Amino acid sequence: MALRELSSLEKYLGLKKPNKYSTRGDKKVPVLQNNNGPPLVGLVTIACYLVKEAKRPELLGDEAESRAVVQQWLEYRVSKLDGYAKEDIKTILKDLNLYLQDKVYLAGQKFTVADALLYYGVHPLIADLTIQEKEQYMNVTRWFDHIQHYPGVRHHLPPIVVLRNRLYTSRHH
Repeated sequence: MALRELSSLEKYLGLKKPNKYSTRGDKKVPVLQNNNGPPLVGLVTIACYLVKEAKRPELLGDEAESRAVVQQWLEYRVSKLDGYAKEDIKTILKDLNLYLQDKVYLAGQKFTVADALLYYGVHPLIADLTIQEKEQYMNVTRWFDHIQHYPGVRHHLPPIVVLRNRLYTSRHH
């Protein structure tokens, strides 16, 4: 899965020449062999390299604080979403839902690479939820729908219907 994510990230960044990737170990950690030196290992390391290669530093955060928040969410992506257990799903979604309560993007007011990689990571979780379950995680669902419609992000993934149209709440009946 990480290899497709990196390929989609390359397309989003507008990198013309696709990189060659391999995987390492049982967990299939992505590896990028570049021409200039030793191989780059790991989803976060390679994603940050691609952003810099595309000369899009704003995707890593504009200021020190937003760069730290982007890095935090990239680490979260790898530590919590890669190889999660089924019993972790509700905790992951609950934590994300709480964090996104007053946010449009993960690291402030602008789209970053953290939004893209977390979107790729939670896509299978959201795909498996019922409409009712998606409504329980309204903030995650709102963020997810926004990111899946962000230009150029959803390359290899199918769109997911996230909310039904609610004109009235049950209190008004």
